[in-house]
Amino acid sequence: MTLIFLNGGAMRGEPLHHLLEGAPLVAEIATAAKYRFYSVGGQCPALVPVAHGGAAIAGEVYDVPLDVLRDRVLPAEPPELELGVVELADGSSAFGMLLRKPLTSHVPLRDITEVADWRVFRAGAAA
Repeated sequence: MTLIFLNGGAMRGEPLHHLLEGAPLVAEIATAAKYRFYSVGGQCPALVPVAHGGAAIAGEVYDVPLDVLRDRVLPAEPPELELGVVELADGSSAFGMLLRKPLTSHVPLRDITEVADWRVFRAGAAA
């Protein structure tokens, strides 16, 4: 069982969801309130763990086979992100995509922690 927390383009109804190859949705859940949330160039979200000033970020947890994670999901992620482990609101852990440290890209970051939901952010950006 490989659980991964997704909060961007691979969630249900989003353009990269097909990369999960039918992996089952385990839960709609937020992270623990320990993350800042960023828009990376307006193209994808990124989580950054923080000691103070974090928020619970909305997302979905899927049970993804390791080979699908390795061969489909991770190659589709932008270079600004890296695989890490996130704490969920219920205290459990799952893999998740974090902002790469150190950030070597010049893509602009926008703090969207107050929104705490990629879909809500995107809907507001389109309005």
